[in-house]
Amino acid sequence: MNEIKRKVLVTAKVHPYLIDTLAENGYQVLYQPAITYEELFHNVHGCVGLVVTTRLSIDRHILDNAVKLEWVGRLGSGMEMIDVEYASKQGIRCVSSPEGNCDAVGELAVGMLISVYRNILKSNLELREGIWEREKNRGSEIGEKTIGIIGYGYTGSAFASKLRGFGCKVLAYDKYRKGFGTALVAEATLEEIFQRVDVVSLHVPLSPDTRHMVDARFLQSFSAPVMLINTSRGSVVHTAELVEMLKAGKVEGACLDVLENEKLETMTLKEQEQFEYLLKAHNVILTPHIAGYSHEAAYRMASILLRKLGVVEPESAPHIRGYHLG
Repeated sequence: MNEIKRKVLVTAKVHPYLIDTLAENGYQVLYQPAITYEELFHNVHGCVGLVVTTRLSIDRHILDNAVKLEWVGRLGSGMEMIDVEYASKQGIRCVSSPEGNCDAVGELAVGMLISVYRNILKSNLELREGIWEREKNRGSEIGEKTIGIIGYGYTGSAFASKLRGFGCKVLAYDKYRKGFGTALVAEATLEEIFQRVDVVSLHVPLSPDTRHMVDARFLQSFSAPVMLINTSRGSVVHTAELVEMLKAGKVEGACLDVLENEKLETMTLKEQEQFEYLLKAHNVILTPHIAGYSHEAAYRMASILLRKLGVVEPESAPHIRGYHLG
């Protein structure tokens, strides 16, 4: 008689190492990266495991139908799409893997910052139009800047690490952590961030406390116009008020990997106007929520998740080289 395999539903595009390893360890993998919320509700019924990103909400409606569910594995950081408290009461373990893509996030934040200060994107787009302009594209070096980090967890500390070698001063504030200062990163209060920095980078989860945390009042609290980096969640920033501050010269510029509404086809007229302004502004860089997206991060998140769930031992994971996301 054939053994009945325990089912795991994977709801996003993942590194093949995740699927292969689950299968090698006796799981039946239901790989449905384009699954809808309603399809998830019906298909999760017989599953013991669920692998998710930020695309679908794992709420009480889903969890109540997941009668065999033992664990939810979140690829990346941020658990706001999962009702962790309710899941825990149901005996369902929830695990994330922020260690897996924090380096990718830190690297992109540095890249965006250099790009906007050195006019890399702006001058490249001008060249595509046949414009050879040097003087107006004279930029600024980040080594002369003081950079503030709000939220000093995995991604905040990875960003600070990537800044080593540039010579800039780095201050960090975390509402929930103390005593993390080093020779390279000075622990600071929020008031010190407002008074001293040229650049502020956001590395906070989305919660009732952080939703629209960065609004006009927040941005006007800085002693001089600041460069804003957001690689956390779009709704941490009040987009309409950021646009107004940019237009008024109260904000020096913005590097945004995330937006409040990332489904472009559903944008309201107001959201479309704000988006168009950000796209055309020479002091703004937008990317489509790719900060944590790299081949290396895809592998690491899968590997870390499997280790935390006890599917594999740490030493069993292969080296990443040559094992890329398909």
